[in-house]
Amino acid sequence: MSSATLTELDARYHFACDVAKTAASRALAWYQQRHQLVVEHKKDLQDVVSEADRNVEQLVKHLIYERFPDDAVLGEESGGDTGNARFIWVIDPIDGTSSFLNGLHNWCVSLAIVCENEPVIGVVSDPNHHETFHACRGKGAWVNDKRIQAHSAQRLDQGLLGLSSANSQPAEPLLHFISGLLAQGGMFIRNGSGALMSAWAAAGRLIGYYEAHMNPWDGLPGIVLMREAGGITNDYLSQDGLKKGNPVLLANAVIYPQLKTLLPALPTL
Repeated sequence: MSSATLTELDARYHFACDVAKTAASRALAWYQQRHQLVVEHKKDLQDVVSEADRNVEQLVKHLIYERFPDDAVLGEESGGDTGNARFIWVIDPIDGTSSFLNGLHNWCVSLAIVCENEPVIGVVSDPNHHETFHACRGKGAWVNDKRIQAHSAQRLDQGLLGLSSANSQPAEPLLHFISGLLAQGGMFIRNGSGALMSAWAAAGRLIGYYEAHMNPWDGLPGIVLMREAGGITNDYLSQDGLKKGNPVLLANAVIYPQLKTLLPALPTL
Protein backbone atom coordinates (compact mmCIF):
# COMPACT_ATOMS: atom_id res chain seq x y z
CA MET A 1 0.00 0.00 0.00
CA SER A 2 1.25 3.48 -0.82
CA SER A 3 2.52 5.70 2.00
CA ALA A 4 0.58 8.77 0.86
CA THR A 5 -0.68 10.79 3.81
CA LEU A 6 -4.29 11.86 4.20
CA THR A 7 -3.26 15.47 3.63
CA GLU A 8 -1.52 14.58 0.36
CA LEU A 9 -4.50 12.55 -0.83
CA ASP A 10 -7.14 15.07 0.24
CA ALA A 11 -5.42 17.92 -1.59
CA ARG A 12 -5.18 15.95 -4.81
CA TYR A 13 -8.64 14.40 -4.49
CA HIS A 14 -10.47 17.70 -4.29
CA PHE A 15 -8.29 19.22 -6.97
CA ALA A 16 -8.77 16.19 -9.27
CA CYS A 17 -12.55 16.60 -9.05
CA ASP A 18 -12.27 20.30 -9.86
CA VAL A 19 -9.88 19.67 -12.77
CA ALA A 20 -12.11 16.96 -14.23
CA LYS A 21 -15.17 19.22 -14.08
CA THR A 22 -13.24 22.12 -15.64
CA ALA A 23 -11.98 19.84 -18.41
CA ALA A 24 -15.45 18.42 -18.97
CA SER A 25 -16.86 21.93 -19.34
CA ARG A 26 -14.18 22.76 -21.91
CA ALA A 27 -14.85 19.49 -23.74
CA LEU A 28 -18.59 20.19 -23.77
CA ALA A 29 -17.94 23.54 -25.47
CA TRP A 30 -15.99 21.71 -28.17
CA TYR A 31 -18.77 19.09 -28.40
CA GLN A 32 -21.30 21.77 -29.18
CA GLN A 33 -19.22 22.81 -32.20
CA ARG A 34 -17.97 19.34 -33.11
CA HIS A 35 -18.82 19.69 -36.82
CA GLN A 36 -16.01 22.24 -37.11
CA LEU A 37 -13.34 20.02 -35.56
CA VAL A 38 -10.26 18.78 -37.37
CA VAL A 39 -10.16 15.00 -36.94
CA GLU A 40 -7.27 12.59 -37.44
CA HIS A 41 -7.09 8.81 -37.44
CA LYS A 42 -4.48 7.08 -35.30
CA LYS A 43 -4.04 3.29 -35.52
CA ASP A 44 -7.24 2.53 -37.44
CA LEU A 45 -10.50 4.10 -38.61
CA GLN A 46 -12.10 3.64 -35.19
CA ASP A 47 -9.15 5.18 -33.34
CA VAL A 48 -9.62 8.90 -33.78
CA VAL A 49 -8.37 12.09 -32.18
CA SER A 50 -9.54 15.66 -32.62
CA GLU A 51 -8.17 19.07 -31.75
CA ALA A 52 -10.65 19.00 -28.86
CA ASP A 53 -8.82 16.03 -27.28
CA ARG A 54 -5.48 17.79 -27.53
CA ASN A 55 -6.80 21.13 -26.31
CA VAL A 56 -8.50 19.63 -23.25
CA GLU A 57 -5.44 17.54 -22.39
CA GLN A 58 -3.21 20.62 -22.55
CA LEU A 59 -5.60 22.40 -20.18
CA VAL A 60 -5.53 19.53 -17.69
CA LYS A 61 -1.75 19.24 -17.78
CA HIS A 62 -1.35 22.97 -17.26
CA LEU A 63 -3.66 22.97 -14.24
CA ILE A 64 -1.93 20.00 -12.63
CA TYR A 65 1.62 21.25 -13.13
CA GLU A 66 0.64 24.67 -11.82
CA ARG A 67 -0.66 23.20 -8.55
CA PHE A 68 1.55 20.12 -8.16
CA PRO A 69 4.75 20.76 -10.14
CA ASP A 70 6.53 17.68 -8.74
CA ASP A 71 3.80 15.28 -9.85
CA ALA A 72 4.00 13.46 -13.18
CA VAL A 73 1.25 13.46 -15.82
CA LEU A 74 0.63 10.66 -18.30
CA GLY A 75 -1.87 11.65 -21.00
CA GLU A 76 -3.40 9.64 -23.83
CA GLU A 77 -2.59 12.20 -26.50
CA SER A 78 0.75 13.61 -25.39
CA GLY A 79 2.21 10.83 -23.28
CA GLY A 80 4.54 11.93 -20.51
CA ASP A 81 7.58 10.88 -18.51
CA THR A 82 6.64 9.52 -15.09
CA GLY A 83 10.25 9.55 -13.90
CA ASN A 84 10.55 9.01 -10.14
CA ALA A 85 7.43 10.97 -9.21
CA ARG A 86 5.47 9.61 -6.23
CA PHE A 87 2.17 10.82 -7.68
CA ILE A 88 1.29 10.09 -11.30
CA TRP A 89 -1.82 11.63 -12.87
CA VAL A 90 -3.23 9.52 -15.70
CA ILE A 91 -5.67 11.35 -17.97
CA ASP A 92 -7.87 10.83 -21.00
CA PRO A 93 -9.27 14.22 -22.02
CA ILE A 94 -12.16 12.65 -23.93
CA ASP A 95 -12.86 8.95 -23.52
CA GLY A 96 -15.31 8.00 -26.23
CA THR A 97 -14.07 10.29 -29.00
CA SER A 98 -16.07 8.43 -31.67
CA SER A 99 -19.27 8.99 -29.68
CA PHE A 100 -18.22 12.61 -29.12
CA LEU A 101 -17.68 13.27 -32.83
CA ASN A 102 -20.94 11.59 -33.84
CA GLY A 103 -23.17 13.51 -31.46
CA LEU A 104 -23.68 10.71 -28.94
CA HIS A 105 -23.65 11.63 -25.26
CA ASN A 106 -21.54 8.62 -24.22
CA TRP A 107 -18.20 10.27 -23.54
CA CYS A 108 -16.43 11.66 -20.50
CA VAL A 109 -13.25 13.05 -19.02
CA SER A 110 -11.32 10.25 -17.32
CA LEU A 111 -8.67 10.85 -14.65
CA ALA A 112 -6.83 8.76 -12.08
CA ILE A 113 -3.92 9.21 -9.68
CA VAL A 114 -1.39 6.49 -8.88
CA CYS A 115 0.89 6.67 -5.83
CA GLU A 116 3.74 4.17 -5.49
CA ASN A 117 2.08 1.75 -7.91
CA GLU A 118 -1.31 1.91 -6.20
CA PRO A 119 -4.34 3.59 -7.80
CA VAL A 120 -5.64 5.92 -5.09
CA ILE A 121 -7.98 8.39 -6.83
CA GLY A 122 -10.38 8.01 -9.74
CA VAL A 123 -12.65 10.60 -11.38
CA VAL A 124 -14.99 10.29 -14.37
CA SER A 125 -16.83 13.48 -15.36
CA ASP A 126 -19.83 13.31 -17.71
CA PRO A 127 -20.93 16.86 -18.57
CA ASN A 128 -23.89 15.82 -20.73
CA HIS A 129 -25.63 14.33 -17.72
CA HIS A 130 -24.12 16.67 -15.10
CA GLU A 131 -22.49 13.76 -13.28
CA THR A 132 -19.03 13.41 -11.82
CA PHE A 133 -18.14 10.00 -10.41
CA HIS A 134 -15.29 10.21 -7.93
CA ALA A 135 -13.48 8.11 -5.35
CA CYS A 136 -10.43 8.27 -3.12
CA ARG A 137 -8.87 5.39 -1.22
CA GLY A 138 -10.72 4.91 2.04
CA LYS A 139 -13.38 7.55 1.36
CA GLY A 140 -16.00 5.61 -0.59
CA ALA A 141 -17.30 6.24 -4.10
CA TRP A 142 -19.66 9.02 -5.13
CA VAL A 143 -21.58 10.52 -8.00
CA ASN A 144 -21.73 14.26 -7.32
CA ASP A 145 -22.61 14.34 -3.60
CA LYS A 146 -24.41 10.98 -3.47
CA ARG A 147 -22.72 7.81 -2.20
CA ILE A 148 -22.74 4.90 -4.64
CA GLN A 149 -22.23 1.17 -4.30
CA ALA A 150 -21.82 -1.82 -6.57
CA HIS A 151 -24.87 -3.71 -7.85
CA SER A 152 -26.27 -6.35 -5.51
CA ALA A 153 -26.82 -8.95 -8.26
CA GLN A 154 -26.15 -12.57 -7.34
CA ARG A 155 -26.50 -13.97 -10.86
CA LEU A 156 -25.55 -12.81 -14.35
CA ASP A 157 -29.19 -12.58 -15.41
CA GLN A 158 -30.00 -9.93 -12.78
CA GLY A 159 -28.74 -6.89 -14.67
CA LEU A 160 -26.75 -5.49 -17.57
CA LEU A 161 -23.01 -5.99 -17.99
CA GLY A 162 -20.80 -3.31 -19.52
CA LEU A 163 -18.57 -4.73 -22.24
CA SER A 164 -16.10 -3.39 -24.76
CA SER A 165 -13.22 -4.46 -26.98
CA ALA A 166 -10.55 -2.68 -28.96
CA ASN A 167 -9.89 -3.60 -32.58
CA SER A 168 -6.37 -4.62 -31.53
CA GLN A 169 -7.79 -7.57 -29.60
CA PRO A 170 -8.78 -10.88 -31.23
CA ALA A 171 -12.52 -11.38 -31.61
CA GLU A 172 -12.74 -15.06 -30.73
CA PRO A 173 -12.22 -14.84 -26.93
CA LEU A 174 -14.79 -12.05 -26.69
CA LEU A 175 -17.31 -14.04 -28.74
CA HIS A 176 -16.76 -17.01 -26.41
CA PHE A 177 -17.33 -14.76 -23.40
CA ILE A 178 -20.53 -13.27 -24.87
CA SER A 179 -21.83 -16.74 -25.74
CA GLY A 180 -21.30 -17.90 -22.16
CA LEU A 181 -22.92 -14.76 -20.79
CA LEU A 182 -26.00 -15.14 -22.99
CA ALA A 183 -26.27 -18.84 -22.14
CA GLN A 184 -26.75 -17.82 -18.50
CA GLY A 185 -29.43 -15.27 -19.36
CA GLY A 186 -27.08 -12.31 -19.15
CA MET A 187 -27.30 -9.13 -21.22
CA PHE A 188 -24.69 -6.51 -22.07
CA ILE A 189 -24.25 -3.01 -23.41
CA ARG A 190 -21.39 -1.26 -25.17
CA ASN A 191 -21.59 2.52 -25.36
CA GLY A 192 -18.21 3.66 -26.72
CA SER A 193 -16.65 4.77 -23.42
CA GLY A 194 -15.10 2.16 -21.17
CA ALA A 195 -14.38 4.70 -18.44
CA LEU A 196 -18.02 5.75 -18.32
CA MET A 197 -19.34 2.19 -18.29
CA SER A 198 -16.98 1.22 -15.46
CA ALA A 199 -18.23 4.23 -13.50
CA TRP A 200 -21.79 3.08 -14.11
CA ALA A 201 -20.82 -0.34 -12.75
CA ALA A 202 -19.43 1.27 -9.58
CA ALA A 203 -22.71 3.15 -9.27
CA GLY A 204 -24.72 -0.08 -9.44
CA ARG A 205 -26.27 0.72 -12.80
CA LEU A 206 -24.46 -2.24 -14.36
CA ILE A 207 -23.61 -5.53 -12.66
CA GLY A 208 -20.00 -5.19 -13.76
CA TYR A 209 -17.64 -4.30 -16.55
CA TYR A 210 -15.14 -6.25 -18.67
CA GLU A 211 -12.65 -5.32 -21.34
CA ALA A 212 -9.78 -7.50 -22.58
CA HIS A 213 -7.34 -4.59 -22.72
CA MET A 214 -7.64 -1.02 -21.48
CA ASN A 215 -5.06 1.71 -21.41
CA PRO A 216 -4.38 3.10 -17.91
CA TRP A 217 -6.07 6.47 -18.53
CA ASP A 218 -9.34 4.63 -19.25
CA GLY A 219 -9.04 1.63 -16.93
CA LEU A 220 -7.72 3.05 -13.67
CA PRO A 221 -10.60 5.38 -12.68
CA GLY A 222 -13.08 2.50 -12.69
CA ILE A 223 -10.69 0.35 -10.66
CA VAL A 224 -10.64 2.92 -7.85
CA LEU A 225 -14.37 3.61 -8.12
CA MET A 226 -15.39 -0.04 -7.95
CA ARG A 227 -13.10 -0.85 -5.02
CA GLU A 228 -14.47 2.10 -3.05
CA ALA A 229 -18.03 1.14 -4.04
CA GLY A 230 -17.61 -2.20 -2.28
CA GLY A 231 -16.80 -4.35 -5.31
CA ILE A 232 -13.62 -6.09 -6.40
CA THR A 233 -11.34 -5.79 -9.41
CA ASN A 234 -8.36 -7.47 -10.98
CA ASP A 235 -4.82 -6.32 -10.18
CA TYR A 236 -4.63 -3.84 -13.04
CA LEU A 237 -1.14 -2.44 -12.35
CA SER A 238 0.60 -5.83 -12.25
CA GLN A 239 3.02 -6.71 -15.04
CA ASP A 240 3.75 -3.08 -15.90
CA GLY A 241 0.09 -2.18 -16.46
CA LEU A 242 0.81 1.54 -16.15
CA LYS A 243 2.86 1.39 -19.36
CA LYS A 244 1.32 -1.48 -21.28
CA GLY A 245 -2.30 -1.53 -20.10
CA ASN A 246 -4.13 -4.64 -18.91
CA PRO A 247 -7.53 -6.33 -18.86
CA VAL A 248 -10.20 -4.78 -16.65
CA LEU A 249 -12.75 -6.87 -14.77
CA LEU A 250 -14.84 -5.37 -12.00
CA ALA A 251 -18.03 -6.40 -10.22
CA ASN A 252 -19.34 -7.30 -6.77
CA ALA A 253 -17.78 -10.21 -4.89
CA VAL A 254 -20.43 -12.69 -6.08
CA ILE A 255 -20.56 -11.73 -9.75
CA TYR A 256 -16.80 -11.31 -10.22
CA PRO A 257 -15.92 -15.04 -10.06
CA GLN A 258 -18.89 -15.89 -12.29
CA LEU A 259 -17.53 -13.55 -14.96
CA LYS A 260 -14.00 -14.82 -14.47
CA THR A 261 -15.04 -18.39 -15.27
CA LEU A 262 -16.14 -17.22 -18.73
CA LEU A 263 -12.71 -15.74 -19.49
CA PRO A 264 -9.38 -17.22 -20.60
CA ALA A 265 -6.80 -17.66 -17.86
CA LEU A 266 -5.17 -14.23 -17.83
CA PRO A 267 -2.47 -13.54 -15.20
CA THR A 268 -4.02 -10.26 -14.04
CA LEU A 269 -7.54 -11.63 -13.53
